[in-house]
This record gives sequence, structure tokens and C-alpha cells, in this order.
Amino acid sequence: MASSRTKQYGPIPRARHVVRALVIAFLGIVAALTVGGSALAQPADPPPPDPGSAVEAPAAGGVPVSGSLNNGGERLTGVTVRAVDASGSEVASTESAEGGRWELVVPPGAYTFEIDTDTLPDGVSVQGAVDRQVAEGRINAVVFSFGEVRTGNAVPLWEQMLRLLVDGLRFGLVIAIAGVGLSLIFGTTGLTNFAHGELVTLGAVFAWVFNVTFGIQLIPATILAILVGIAIGALANLGIWKPLRKRRTGLIPQLVVSIGLAIALRYIILIFFSDRSQPYADYQGQVQHEWGPFAITSVNLATIVISTVVLIGVALLLQKTRIGKAMRAVADNRDLAASSGIDVERVILFVWGLGGGLAALGGVLFGLSELAGRVQWEMGFKLLLLMFAGITLGGLGTAYGALLGCIIVGVVVQMSTLVLDPDLKYIGGLLILILILIVRPQGILGSRQRIG
Repeated sequence: MASSRTKQYGPIPRARHVVRALVIAFLGIVAALTVGGSALAQPADPPPPDPGSAVEAPAAGGVPVSGSLNNGGERLTGVTVRAVDASGSEVASTESAEGGRWELVVPPGAYTFEIDTDTLPDGVSVQGAVDRQVAEGRINAVVFSFGEVRTGNAVPLWEQMLRLLVDGLRFGLVIAIAGVGLSLIFGTTGLTNFAHGELVTLGAVFAWVFNVTFGIQLIPATILAILVGIAIGALANLGIWKPLRKRRTGLIPQLVVSIGLAIALRYIILIFFSDRSQPYADYQGQVQHEWGPFAITSVNLATIVISTVVLIGVALLLQKTRIGKAMRAVADNRDLAASSGIDVERVILFVWGLGGGLAALGGVLFGLSELAGRVQWEMGFKLLLLMFAGITLGGLGTAYGALLGCIIVGVVVQMSTLVLDPDLKYIGGLLILILILIVRPQGILGSRQRIG
């Protein structure tokens, strides 16, 4: 019995000792690996900072600042651009690439951007440095002026006012191109379409894609963008607004849908386009022509001519063509037009297509003439307030009223820069909108409506 117990239980203490030894050895190996790994993980002493490295590689998390060097249409390549802080220390520098484009990355703050005159071509002079407050979340662009410096006293006040009047006419015609479609849509359907601003942006974006990505010259690219705008307007009506009308959805719910659609389209454009302004490949660095007291660039002159011709064409369409007369009939009384044999849905589809095409053209002209040949992802949203102000001032639902109101708004906005900072000039459109709603809600060419 004793020998059996020894055989049965004797090996157990030995096994326990073996297991304990194995555990202690395993823990020792883990500790050694841990200490060794931490020693190996210790980074080497960092090298001493290079005094000139701040210029070559700005601090991480900086803000990009960009621009384009154009001297009367000549793109300047290989020109050094520097960013200097308030203490006079150089923070970053770069050289302009092909096309005159340059970009720096600097921390947020106030800087003076200057050009190294020794790197300029012979016969080219820059008017001076540019002070700019660099901040995150906005477009930080710097524009240098080349040539002789003209002081403010070189242009009399009456000449400044005349030039601003012409520029206001140009801006008003651009607003009218984009806003006439919005007014026609309201006249035929009663819908206040807040997504119309995104149609403006889409027109400019598609023109940029055709022009820059596919290398098509801007004029045919604009025609293609107009066709895309017509298709988008027609598809929006067939896919969204016609089903809502069939369900007899009220105008207030439709307005809410248009707001949601506007927000969705705006951020879709942001995702697939860019949060920074992108230039067209053509018509950059325009030269200002002077004829006596008038001064205007070729792009702005072409904008006035194109807008005038298109608006005259829209007026002839409304007055002389069968579809135009049907549009006016539907706008006056939709039920009476339907009872007269007019296909109301066909007319509305045509209006949406026309509105989308005009919005696309307005987006391209707005980017060329007002944004220095650039496209921004929220440019249509910025123009939407001025469109509403113009068509409300002229009379909601009337194409001629929209034309008159938009021109007045454009002139007032540009003339306000005599007393306001140019960044605040759009406030004039808001003031006009508030004033007209208080004094004459039906607008200049609108008629009073009796309720009840």
C-alpha cells in the first residue's frame, strides 16, 4: 500500500517544481524582452535644427496660400515669392511653377507676401508687397499687381462712379442670367427653389471639368455645360418635383425639399470638386482696356455682350414663340391654361430645362467676371441671395421684372464699394430685399393680388 501511494503521489511535487520553474523562466524572458524592446524603441537624439529649414519646410498643420503671377497675360515662371511675418522674419518661400502658379504653407496669422525683384524678367516690375491675414477654413489667395502704381487720386470720383456703374451693369446682367430661370420656375409652379444656386455652381464646375480635365477650350466647354444644366433641370423636375405635384404636395413642403436638395448638392460638389477655388485654363490675367473714362477687361466686355444677347433671346422666346406664350399663360393662370388645351406639364418641363441652362451659363460668367476666372464650390450659394433680391425687387414670377430688379441690385452692390469694404458689398442685396418686402412686396413690375 505504501509503495502504491509513493508511485501514485510521489511525482506530483516534482511536477509542481517543474511547472514553477517554467513559469519563472517565462516571466524572466518576457521581462527581458520588454526591457530590451523599450530600449530599442528609444529614438535617437534628434539632430540640431537647421536655421534655414523654416523656409524650406513650414510647420506642420499650416494653411496653404496660393496665387498666380500674370503680367498682362504673360505667366511668370521661376519668380521667388516670400512670406514675411510681423517681425520681418522670412517664414516660407517658393518659386512660381508653369503657368505662374505658386503656393506656400504657413501657420495662421498676418503676413506680408513679397516678390524677389531680382528674379523678375527684364522690364517687369511689381507694384509692391501684399499684406494678408491667413486663416483656416477659407480661401487664402494673394494677387500681385504688376506695372506702374496708380494712386487713388489718379482717378477722379466721377470717373470711379462711372466705372462702377458699368461694372454694376455687368454684374446685374450676370445675376439676371441666373435669376430669370428662378423667376420663371416660380411663375409656372409657385415653387421658391432654393436649390437654384447649386445649378449655378454645377454649370461652372462642369465647364471647369470640360475645360481643365478634358482640355476643351472654354467656349465649347461652356456650351457643353449649358447642355448638362438643361439635362439636370429637366431630370430634377421629372424625378422630384413632378411626383410631388402629382401627390398634391403643398408649396411649403416643396420649399423644404428644395432646401434639403440644395444642402445635399452643395456638399456633393464639395466632395467631388474641391474646397479651394480652381482656375479655368483660359482667359487668365486679363488686361484692362481704357476708352476715355471707361475701363474694362475683355472678359467683362464679353460678359456684358453675351448676357445682353441671351436675355434678348429669352424675351423674344416669351413674346414670339408658341412655347413662350404657353409659359406666360401658365404663369398667369395654370388652371385656365390647362382648360385651354395647353399641356401644363410639358411647359413646366421646358421651364425647368431653360432655367437649368441659364443657371449654368450664369455660373460660368460669374466665375469668369466676378471671381477672376475661378470656380468655387459655394459660388451659387453666394449668388442666391442676390438672385432672390433681384427677382423680388422686379416682381416674383415675371421675367422682365427679374431682369430689371437684378440689374438694379447689381448696380447698387457695385456702387456700394465706394463706402463699404468690397468684402461686404453683398450686404446691399440683403438691404434691398428687406426694404422691398416692407414697402412694395409685389415688386416693381408685380401686381397686387387680392386674397379672399
